[in-house]
Amino acid sequence: QVRLVESGGGMVQAGGSLRLSCATSGHIFNRYAMGWFRQAPGKEREREFVAAITWRWSNSSTAYADSVKGRFTIFRDKFKNTVYLQMNSLKPEDTAVYYCAADPVLHRAYSEYDYWGQGTQVTVSS
Repeated sequence: QVRLVESGGGMVQAGGSLRLSCATSGHIFNRYAMGWFRQAPGKEREREFVAAITWRWSNSSTAYADSVKGRFTIFRDKFKNTVYLQMNSLKPEDTAVYYCAADPVLHRAYSEYDYWGQGTQVTVSS
């Protein structure tokens, strides 16, 4: 059974930082691309792409949504089988439930991902 477990959400003021974590098994971590998506209040049918990273350790690739580029960083820790999303310069519009997802291939479309975590709430106050 595949498990993705997110943590690190919370409430922060605009301009602040948070680091989200997504822990999984080594089988998934070493073979799957990992992505972060978010679902904003009132947009229950939309999961917006945030960032993703491929599973390869050499020549690893990352992708970011334009809205977070330069503020968010996705990276992996192979010793902890964990993917992180470092979020800096947070804005109120970043408020959402953040989900991590896994798929053999890096995608920007949420419908392409096979496995999902339960989500973690991020709230940014102005």
